Amino acid sequence: MVHLAQLENVDLEPFWSEEIDNKLAMKQQLLFAIVKNEPYAIVQKKSLAMALNYYAKLDIDYPIIEVDEGSFERLHHKFREIQTGTDFENVDTTADDIIEVESDLLDFIRNSQDLLSNEESAPVVKLVNSLFFQAIKKGASDIHIETLEKKGEVRLRINGALKKHLDIDKNITGLVISRIKVISNLDISEKRIPQDGRTQVSISGNSLDIRVSVLPTYHGERVVMRLLMTSESIPTLQTLGFSDDITQNLNKLLTHPHGMILVTGPTGSGKSTTLHACLQHIATPDKNIITVEDPVEYNAENVNQIQVNTKVGLTFAAGLRSILRQDPDIIMVGEIRDAETADIALRSALTGHLMLSTLHTNDATSAISRLLDMGIEEFLLTSTLLGVLAQRLTRKLCPECKSPTPLAPTILQELELPNQVYFKAKGCTSCDFTGYKGRQAVGELFVMDDHVKEMMKDGFNDHQIRIEMKKRGMKTIADRLKKMLIEGETSYEEAIRIGIMED
Repeated sequence: MVHLAQLENVDLEPFWSEEIDNKLAMKQQLLFAIVKNEPYAIVQKKSLAMALNYYAKLDIDYPIIEVDEGSFERLHHKFREIQTGTDFENVDTTADDIIEVESDLLDFIRNSQDLLSNEESAPVVKLVNSLFFQAIKKGASDIHIETLEKKGEVRLRINGALKKHLDIDKNITGLVISRIKVISNLDISEKRIPQDGRTQVSISGNSLDIRVSVLPTYHGERVVMRLLMTSESIPTLQTLGFSDDITQNLNKLLTHPHGMILVTGPTGSGKSTTLHACLQHIATPDKNIITVEDPVEYNAENVNQIQVNTKVGLTFAAGLRSILRQDPDIIMVGEIRDAETADIALRSALTGHLMLSTLHTNDATSAISRLLDMGIEEFLLTSTLLGVLAQRLTRKLCPECKSPTPLAPTILQELELPNQVYFKAKGCTSCDFTGYKGRQAVGELFVMDDHVKEMMKDGFNDHQIRIEMKKRGMKTIADRLKKMLIEGETSYEEAIRIGIMED
């Protein structure tokens, strides 16, 4: 009978030694810790035989201590965090950790018995790594993992639309979510409250920032992971897909030493990406560029980024006030949500800063009435606002499989379209059976010139200004969508979804 030294309710620190295969030791329920400045082997009663058996094979002579289950579990968590760090450093060097093809992943989930052993088993790590890899390969912006009544489901948001990726066993879903919590430094034992975290993954040479949100639902937790790209992946103004006239006029606005440029559109229309493209366009070593964002979506070079944290009182308005004391040349505020932020933003644009921000409005001219509704004085608006870019992201038809389709005469008449052949989405292997491949930004740029200022002085509302600007040649989002339709770049259904009727 072996009599071991015993400890109860202790919080031990891991002893991670390079000479021991820690992964294998963890699987055999044998851990190592520092007790009184000395390394010890740590075991628990329920897995004693397995741990001692493995210990006997090792060429070490650390004294052994038996601890209670709770203490063992705490130490195990700490080991997992260390292991996760080393795991992800090695992900890109070991191709074995990634399953590249979706069908192979399904077979792997069906046939792998080890998946249910524990969330640190290699198959679970492999499964999570493979989800990241496939999401990057398919160009997904978000990964959704949901726990339903009888199963789990993984969906990917590709080109702005959610698409089912695979079903997984309900028990495995829990392990996958635990694994994601471990790598995001979240509490894996807490399943009753929402949690937010962040993690960095290096997969096949790509460094990837991931924002993680865990939410408890009726059947279990659901996780949404937003894949955030690094500064290398910020597109240039040219590659965003705007028409040449918009790009040229936007470039002109960005050369102003002070004033305010707004980008508007609904959630998910690419406003942050456009702002970062603008910042990268004007970033030079002689400029001090500071942003306040919620959340920081791009890890951008040459830019000082502040993350909003309302828990500690760091709101957009508070962040903006402190930025002004940092001698900035260019300021970017993620979003103008309230009158206070709007007021500070416009006053800082008035006092010699170039200010970029976003608003939630449907078209460019509505930004005027939105700011006036927030209590901004008209003189402030006319003297600081340089221009407003309204934008949407439109899915482009897959060139491999788009199929010709006629449009009803009533539709042609209503949209004033020529009677010709149009195209609709079909779906093939090239576009993952969605019918669409890639997205393009469509926008309208409303420039605040002297003519507009005169109209505002004469009491014109934004609707009247819009009509006047269209007469003077301003191309609207609906006009751009019509052009894409006629050229066969997108479908009627997509044009309707984006807002061809809203003009």
